[in-house]
Amino acid sequence: MNSLTTTYTLANGVEIPIIGFGTWQNIEQAESATLAAIKAGYRHIDTAAIYENEEPVGNAIHASGVDRKDLFITTKLWNAERGYETTLAAFDESLRKLRLDYLDLYLVHWPAHALVSENWAAINAQTWLAFEEIYNSGRVRAIGISNFSVPYLTELMKTARITPMVNQVEFHPGYMQPETVQMSKDLGMVVEAWSPLGSGAMLHDPTLVEIADAYGVSVAQLCVRWCLQHQTLPMPKSVSPERIVQNADVFGFEISAEDMAKIDALPESGFSGLHPDRNPF
Repeated sequence: MNSLTTTYTLANGVEIPIIGFGTWQNIEQAESATLAAIKAGYRHIDTAAIYENEEPVGNAIHASGVDRKDLFITTKLWNAERGYETTLAAFDESLRKLRLDYLDLYLVHWPAHALVSENWAAINAQTWLAFEEIYNSGRVRAIGISNFSVPYLTELMKTARITPMVNQVEFHPGYMQPETVQMSKDLGMVVEAWSPLGSGAMLHDPTLVEIADAYGVSVAQLCVRWCLQHQTLPMPKSVSPERIVQNADVFGFEISAEDMAKIDALPESGFSGLHPDRNPF
């Protein structure tokens, strides 16, 4: 792990940069922030249909001057489009908004669950069937899931012909989801960490501040580095060009085993409140 162009290798052999630039909760400044990230060296950009910023993110991609093959672009299927035919149509719409011929990674944003439909397992299976078809068509280089905890992973694997290559979950100091992370890794998935800073809630944690000060780095840099040392793929986000650069400047230090253990032992904090069993969507 020595630069933003360092990669993990997905189960199908596709290389994925080990830090991604997140664009959640960013509409008005999505184009300028994404362009700043690409100029800062990020090559992995993460968006989603529900973020309502695929078009400005696409504008930044095209304005960056970076060869398309050198970028890794992810978007996600929103919950209202789950199912077979609707998934196929939603994928086409995302490609249109991004103005791309193909995606590098397409994710199911959230699993269907019992609060949505008693047929949630069948809905997830049909959605994944469409993902497999898209993958086999060559229009996406890798497919995966997001926010699938152990019960949903277990159920999906009963019918999946292609194992998801990625599971993107909330993962940060104070919220580690160890069972989900371990099962995902056991199935050969790369675990992506959304909200690696706990949506900013961890930036003032006294333990993290003390440890970050000892390394001469920011708490944000400490959290991103901590994610990497857990062999996950952090997705920090910011609209500030300075912080965009700083969040990725994490290759000049290594957190000791003792400090990793201190961070791991933090009580639950910074949790977004979003959970696949309880979301009314």
